[in-house]
Amino acid sequence: MKKLALVLSLLAFGCGGNGSSRQTSGAPAPGGEMPRSIVDPYLKIQEALADDSLDGVKANAGNIATAAASLGAPAMKIDTSALQLASATELDDARVKFGALSEAIDTYMTGLKLKAPEGVRVAFCPMAKKPWLQQGATISNPYYGKSMSTCGSFR
Repeated sequence: MKKLALVLSLLAFGCGGNGSSRQTSGAPAPGGEMPRSIVDPYLKIQEALADDSLDGVKANAGNIATAAASLGAPAMKIDTSALQLASATELDDARVKFGALSEAIDTYMTGLKLKAPEGVRVAFCPMAKKPWLQQGATISNPYYGKSMSTCGSFR
């Protein structure tokens, strides 16, 4: 029995490949840029919600969840928030869940001191008290859509 345990232990230890115990993920280096694999589908969701639409929200939220899962544990909140957003069937619910996703992305970016990709800016809605990422120089609020499209400011 002891020999079996020893053999199993050696097999488990030997399956480590090159002997390195370091786990790697697709996470960006601190001070780098937020991955486009998250930002690009996120921007499509932001634009849809600003236009009072759910078009593409489910698919793009699923793409974000897949991309976030490859970034490892620090991006887990992005992954779970994106999955919750993908389940939204009503505009108001999608906006609430988009807010949670936006906060998760903002926290991730702040924690790793990541920059937004070129042309993408961080905006903030004082009414919703939530951030979001968007392209362009004119505020396009995803939390209130067309009814208050210019509510907010860039950080």
